[in-house]
Amino acid sequence: MFSVLTHRPCQQAGLKALSRTPVIVTLGVLLLSVVVLVTVIAIQTHQKEVLLPGLKYGVVLDAGSSRTTVYVYQWPAEKENNTGVVSQTYKCSMKGSGISSYGNNPQDVPKAFEDCMQKVKEQIPAHLHASTCVYLGATAGMRLLRLQNETAANEVLASIQNYFKSQPFDFRGAQIISGQEEGIYGWITANYLMGNFLEKDLWHMWVHPNGVETTGALDLGGASTQISFAVGETVELNSSDIVQVSLYGYVYTLYTRSFQCYGRNEAEKRFLAMLLQNSTTKTNVINPCYPQDYSTSLMGSHIFDSLCTEDLKPGGYDPNNIITFEGTGDPLLCGVKVASLFAFKACHGREVSCFDGIYQPEVKGSFVAFAGFFYTASALNLTGSFSLNTFNSSTWDICSKNWGQLPQLLPRFEEVYARSYCFSAHYIYHLLVSGYKFTEDTWPKIHFKKEVENSSIAWSLGYMLSLTNQIPAEMPLVHLPLKPPAFLSTMAFFTGVSLLSLTLLVLYLYLSSRKQQRSQHVFDHTVDSE
Repeated sequence: MFSVLTHRPCQQAGLKALSRTPVIVTLGVLLLSVVVLVTVIAIQTHQKEVLLPGLKYGVVLDAGSSRTTVYVYQWPAEKENNTGVVSQTYKCSMKGSGISSYGNNPQDVPKAFEDCMQKVKEQIPAHLHASTCVYLGATAGMRLLRLQNETAANEVLASIQNYFKSQPFDFRGAQIISGQEEGIYGWITANYLMGNFLEKDLWHMWVHPNGVETTGALDLGGASTQISFAVGETVELNSSDIVQVSLYGYVYTLYTRSFQCYGRNEAEKRFLAMLLQNSTTKTNVINPCYPQDYSTSLMGSHIFDSLCTEDLKPGGYDPNNIITFEGTGDPLLCGVKVASLFAFKACHGREVSCFDGIYQPEVKGSFVAFAGFFYTASALNLTGSFSLNTFNSSTWDICSKNWGQLPQLLPRFEEVYARSYCFSAHYIYHLLVSGYKFTEDTWPKIHFKKEVENSSIAWSLGYMLSLTNQIPAEMPLVHLPLKPPAFLSTMAFFTGVSLLSLTLLVLYLYLSSRKQQRSQHVFDHTVDSE
């Protein structure tokens, strides 16, 4: 009996000691798995980046035909060679007209720059002035001046170069960009700001957004207008208006076209010239697009000292002649007269008509209309997207107002613009509908916008992004030790091991408990029987 009593307790003690061994092993495996899992997650989410202090800056001068605008951009210094980080921090419009108007006095150009450039110096820390790149891009106004007087155009650019030699910035030159470049840079800006090229995924990496279509760009300047949009791969590539742009490892096929002399200001000069040409009197001319009760007197040079109106000069032209234009506020006649500005021709049997003899693929997808398009729509109290009928109704309304009513209707009243909003609205209608072939169905896909998240939609940002290599091949913002697929596999493995270990531990403890209960029951029964 004694031997039984002493033998059974020794067996139970041995069982308890042995039972602790797999429990300890299982707990060890579980603990190790959790430690490894937590370590991997910590490394992935808290990997230390080597950061450089502060910001970097870039400045672009958009030298348009009617004005020069200065844009200041900034981005974190540690992300100089990455994407999605450039933002506009300051904008300044220079006083006076565009630099092309200084063809006869190029030495006066620097005076126009002084005010804005002084403000730019205040916006950028002084110790960063020397490392801040400044670019000047001139558009259609200077393109026209170069065609008309190349020497004058070169002297204007030389005067700008000399001015920036005395400035503390890293000036990278003043150049006249082509109309096609202007269109491409505008398209890049619009899509960059809208996030159509890259987006951050769950792992904070810049990736190409799945299923996101690019946005077409419509730019209306003073001397030219541009249209750019992505087209299918089946489009003919032999056209000079079809270009391929490689961004972030993706190739985009674009139709991009710039129409010289179809900018708003030059188009209105041609319109006034046509009115004068068809008028019975050459000193007093009726203008159905000017508001009723409004008249203005313009010198002949204001209309005809442009390459765009060269072929419309009247016989015996005198640049000093004074011509008075009297408004009648006739929306119907205004629309008819404006339509005559466009010469539409057949495209040698193609189904799509031509704009100014130039073939254009059918417009598709969404578009953003900025610059002159936005400012005219804004004057009509229209922004964003709206129907074609709404636009036409607003056009008719503003064209029917007399001059005395306009100051109360317009959000910003300036005579030189206010008198021409009726013309501008009709011009935009014919440009988009008759020229680019937008319809009642596709018009609502046009979004009239000025900026995105406080950054102006203008070709200047795309220009700087290209020149500063801010658009490299796709690369991650943070270099992770494991790529997302490998990281997911590792997490899944250790999570599975941890769950399996936990399950085995619970099962083992349950079985051990049942076994111990049965052993205790047998032991008690034996003691009782003895």
